[in-house]
Amino acid sequence: MRSPNTSSTACWIRRLGFMVLGILGLGSVTSTTLSAQPTVKPVLHGRHWVAVTGKPLAATAGAMTFAQGGNAVDAAAAMLAATCTMWDTLGWGGETQALIYNPHSGEVKGINALGVAPTGATLDFFKKRGDIYPPEFGPLAAVTPGTPGGLMVMLAEYGTLSLEQVLKPSLEMAAGYPIEASQADNMERRKDMLRQWPYSSKVFLPHLAADDSQQRAAPHAGEIFRQSDLHATLQKLIDAERQALAAGKNRKQAIYAAYDRFYRGDIAVELVRGTQEQGGLITLEDLDRWQVEIEQPVSTSYRGIDVYKLTHWVQGPAMLQALNILENIDLASLGYNSAAYMHALYQAMSMAFADRDFYYGDPYFPPQEPIAGLLSKEYARQRFEAIDWQKNDPDIKPGNPYLFQEGDHPFLPLLEQWTPIPPAAKAAGEEGFQQASMMSHDEGFVAGTTSIQAADAEGWVVSVTPSGGWIPAVIAGRTGVGLSQRMQSFVLDQRLNPYNLVEPGKRPRATLTPGMALKDGKPYLSFAVQGGDTQDQNLLQFFLNMVEFEMNVQQAAEAANITSYQMQSSFGAHNSQPGRLVVRQDVPPWVQAKLRQMGYDLETRRRTSGPITAIYFDHQHGSLWGAASDFGEDYGIAW
Repeated sequence: MRSPNTSSTACWIRRLGFMVLGILGLGSVTSTTLSAQPTVKPVLHGRHWVAVTGKPLAATAGAMTFAQGGNAVDAAAAMLAATCTMWDTLGWGGETQALIYNPHSGEVKGINALGVAPTGATLDFFKKRGDIYPPEFGPLAAVTPGTPGGLMVMLAEYGTLSLEQVLKPSLEMAAGYPIEASQADNMERRKDMLRQWPYSSKVFLPHLAADDSQQRAAPHAGEIFRQSDLHATLQKLIDAERQALAAGKNRKQAIYAAYDRFYRGDIAVELVRGTQEQGGLITLEDLDRWQVEIEQPVSTSYRGIDVYKLTHWVQGPAMLQALNILENIDLASLGYNSAAYMHALYQAMSMAFADRDFYYGDPYFPPQEPIAGLLSKEYARQRFEAIDWQKNDPDIKPGNPYLFQEGDHPFLPLLEQWTPIPPAAKAAGEEGFQQASMMSHDEGFVAGTTSIQAADAEGWVVSVTPSGGWIPAVIAGRTGVGLSQRMQSFVLDQRLNPYNLVEPGKRPRATLTPGMALKDGKPYLSFAVQGGDTQDQNLLQFFLNMVEFEMNVQQAAEAANITSYQMQSSFGAHNSQPGRLVVRQDVPPWVQAKLRQMGYDLETRRRTSGPITAIYFDHQHGSLWGAASDFGEDYGIAW
């Protein structure tokens, strides 16, 4: 065993792994075999910089920014602006968060630019409407816009270029760019919903004919897609910066002048007017009070590697909890994607995500979440020792992390009553409950976003998973800004999560979860993935592919994953499907048979992961290795 906390239980688990593999006739898959696996896409090799994101044109925006002399923060901001303008499953009114490694301080910092519930978004408001959860779509699904503020704060505090330089690619795209088929067709699929919001209909459905519902209303692939209102808004930000510079302000102050124009000036006035006109709740005071937080992320050490995640206003710490549990096992000896390995992953994830579902929420609102206990190695050890190694446990509940930190548990009665399947789902039955949701359970689970990775030779590293304001988005008046739909991630029943109840000024617990890892105090990995509740599942397995099975970064991004549906969805009806397991269709039949024997409701699919983007830091050779999954439109450029 490599774990320093070896015990008889852990040794028994190791022997069990070999026994299961022997019975199945699998043997342990060697690192040499895995490291020799071919990939569909090549590794991106760069010496000076790497830029990877969800769309080829957006990656080009990052490359253009590097070519101007910008650093990785500048390039990440340019890619963020471009992906928002392209509606790459996000819009300008969505939410942004980031992990940034500063080579001068040697620190990893977090950017929290998640919007908050607006004035009037109370429990009573939604319950009087008869809502089980806040709406999934429409003006009442919107929290305050976070992405513009997040981009400008990142740029002001850690970048080197002006806002005008960084926004130049997206400004040109807003004037018109050839739209790709995926988003053009997405607009067409959603046209019945989009046509009910006048500003959205104008932007997304340029060919809408009131007398012909069968005619294509959305742009065609390759058509020049123009967004005149958004172009005007971006130009206003640039103008605010120019005016501040002309008045003698420095670079940082000028960027914050643009920030003020968005959140307190004429852009804010029109955004509020257009939102309220369509039935939304956002006020000028909500925009004025909201602010971006620069935070200390949370971390854990796994096999000597320090892994960083944003704290519990997103789901990121769940990956750290799972790593703490799995560190008690010699995973490599179980064999890559053996039945024993998949079972270990599934049980650890079920425990970590049960804690997520009950304990995670906005750290700026009381009561304080028990993050110290949740990330305690001793707590992980207790959870590990409760694993049933013979079969799946469909009733895994949150643990009690307060036993491993100071303070008493404020919600013990709720913890004892908690069940994986929400009470509303039990009362209505899964089918009836799901009918109240516009998205299917599976759609919500894998609902896309985009991801951004940037690194440079100076040592700056940025990992971002922005989202919100995806199509079908409500556009706020004549701003061209599509509003977020993140309100749906709140709960309205404290039995589900007393830390994540909706409240004005509060952030919903989101799924967005960039990752970063340091080894010997230097950058080792920067990684993120598109998706919803699958994100930290995918990233956990990607990380283990590299650390335990010695894959290179592209092999790890393309490798088969498993997907659990035992945790509660953060979208739509928030349902849970204990025991449901999806594996890639090339998993051998004898492994599938063993998993079914262990009680899993098994399905196979062609792909089982969102598109992963990552950068690996090769300190031995002084180079950068970039990766993007072999499906979807994620793309990277390196130099």
